[in-house]
Amino acid sequence: MHDTTKTPEDASERLSDITFTDPAAAPLDAAPATRADAGEERETWPAIWRGFRGRCPNCGSGPILRSYLKVRDHCPSCRQELHHNRADDGPAYLTILIVGHIMAPALHIVFVTWRPEPLILITIFSIGCIGLSLYLLPRLKGAIVGYQWARRMYGF
Repeated sequence: MHDTTKTPEDASERLSDITFTDPAAAPLDAAPATRADAGEERETWPAIWRGFRGRCPNCGSGPILRSYLKVRDHCPSCRQELHHNRADDGPAYLTILIVGHIMAPALHIVFVTWRPEPLILITIFSIGCIGLSLYLLPRLKGAIVGYQWARRMYGF
């Protein structure tokens, strides 16, 4: 016959053998563990810099863009898949932010200092804004793809 009396030590022994998985106990900012998390750690800033230069975030030698803003499906040098990227409106937003923060104070300083004719002022600053935007847009797209690659976002 079994002894049915339970002691507090027996109850704590049984509870220690059971592991509870409470979803509410997980940190709010913790991502679920995936297969990609098992790989090596990727450095973020070198990947962003490689992307900004228009190079593959993995090897740094192959081109990341095949045209002005079209990302290649894979790197021709290391065969790293790049089609996972989801840059969307990020590069355009950052371009507007940077160009606006550079050109607005410059416009104010030029106007207050030299008081040029309005037509000359708008011509020079329009050309400057367009030129700076066209320069930054593909570079910021590459930087965002590099960031997504380094952080293993969207299937990288």
